[in-house]
Amino acid sequence: MALRFMDNRKNNKYYAQKAIEQIDAIDKYISNKNYDEFVSDEELIDAVMFRLIQMVENIKNISSDFKVRHPEIPWGDIAGFRNGIVHDYGKTDYLTIYETITKDIDELKEVLKTI
Repeated sequence: MALRFMDNRKNNKYYAQKAIEQIDAIDKYISNKNYDEFVSDEELIDAVMFRLIQMVENIKNISSDFKVRHPEIPWGDIAGFRNGIVHDYGKTDYLTIYETITKDIDELKEVLKTI
């Protein structure tokens, strides 16, 4: 019996797919939820924040070359957004989080699909 090894090389496509998976999970979590429902559900907030952090961790590994070719995405702001969540600089602004996950994240997803 021959052993087959999976191709475990992590490249832009791998990291983009992982980030897209996180975005899809967030979309599923917040489907049909308005802002008031979002902020009143601590478990939902925790789940979304975790997925956002995971998404950014994957995005950080995408090549600089790809990011330069897509200046319409604020790559530096995305990393800063993650840092604000993780390190809780001040207080987390849930309105900003909600607007990001309901308005801005779809554009990012479409760009990541081009990898």
